[in-house]
Order: sequence, then C-alpha cells, then structure tokens
Amino acid sequence: FFDQFSLTTFMGIPLIALALTLPWILFPTPQNRCLNNRLSTLQAWFIRQFTHQLFLPINQGGHKWALLLASLLIFLITLNLLGILPYTFTPTTQLSMNMGLAIPLWLATVLIGARYQPNHTLAHLLPVGTPGLLIPILIMIETISLFIRPIALGVRLTANLTAGHLLIQLISTAAFHLLFIMPSVSLLTTTLLLLLTILELAVAIIQAYVFVLLVSLYLQDS
Repeated sequence: FFDQFSLTTFMGIPLIALALTLPWILFPTPQNRCLNNRLSTLQAWFIRQFTHQLFLPINQGGHKWALLLASLLIFLITLNLLGILPYTFTPTTQLSMNMGLAIPLWLATVLIGARYQPNHTLAHLLPVGTPGLLIPILIMIETISLFIRPIALGVRLTANLTAGHLLIQLISTAAFHLLFIMPSVSLLTTTLLLLLTILELAVAIIQAYVFVLLVSLYLQDS
C-alpha cells in the first residue's frame, strides 16, 4: 500500500520532477489585456479574495509576500488535486519536500521579525506577568515551540494527504474483492469510497490553505 508514495523513475527521469513541473502548464499565462474566458476570470477572482482575506490583519510591509503566498497556495492545491487522480504521483506526500517548503518560509518570518522588530520578537518568548521562578522554564518552552513550527507545517500536510490516499486505496481494494463475494456490501463500500473521495478533494484544498494561512500567521507575529 505504501508503494504509491515511493520515489520512482521513468526512463531515468524522476517522477517527482515531472509532478512538480507539469502542473504549471495548467495555469493561464498573464497578459496585458482583458480576461477572455471564465477560467481566467475565476482564477483572478479567487486570488483577489484570498489575498484580501489573508493580508487583511497584516501591515503594509508584509503585503509584499502576497505574490509568493498566492503562488504557493495555487501550486499546493494543484499538486494535491492532481494527486487524487489514478496513476499519478503526489509530491506533497513526501515529508522532505514539505519540510523544504516549510523551513525556508518559517526561517524568513523569524529573520524578518528579528531584523525589524527585535524587541517584539523576543517579547513573544516571555508572557507578561510571569513569576520570576518560571521565566527560564517558559523561555525554554516558547523557544522549543518556535522551532517546532516548521515541523508541524510539514508533518500536518504530509500526514493528512498520506492518510487520505491510504484510506482510498484500502476501501477501493475492499470494494473490488467484495464484488465477487458479497455484491451488495461491495456496492455500499463503493458508495463510501465516493464519499471519501469527495472528502479527500476538500482536504486537498483545505490543507493547502492551512499551510499558507499558518505561514501568514507567523509573518503577522513578526
């Protein structure tokens, strides 16, 4: 069951490289003219609404991250949705890739906070009104929680997509084998599989949004 998550090659080409490159073909090319189809209009409306909601609580200095985070959201959503199709590979089920996205973004927010608001950044390590005896312990705990943030980002995305893919494969295998033994139970299992697939589509979109939302919250703290 875990073979679907292994990194394979075809004619010497790593499939993860193709899975990361080909989705960009689906995106419309920006042009200096009016939008001429519904797909471009819908995409522009979605990006505008997303950036408005995401950067509403962030000051003007953080709005320069809008292009990066919007591109990251569309990229993750595309990879997650394409990975649900049969005979496809989902790069976001690889912890190494998700950590490669999470660590640089988290580190950038930490360095920006340390550069522009060092006192505010250090103040996060110690809540106001802490007793003197608890100061070293709380500083240690807050420092550990700060370094756990990128791990939580990468593991959350990996675990949710991996669990969803495994459930779909398990239920589809059960439905296929029950077809010859108990057709009525197989029909019920197939219905459950369709509902799970719809849920996995929602999870693919939500997890991409949560990943980008947490990065924006880390940026807002900085």
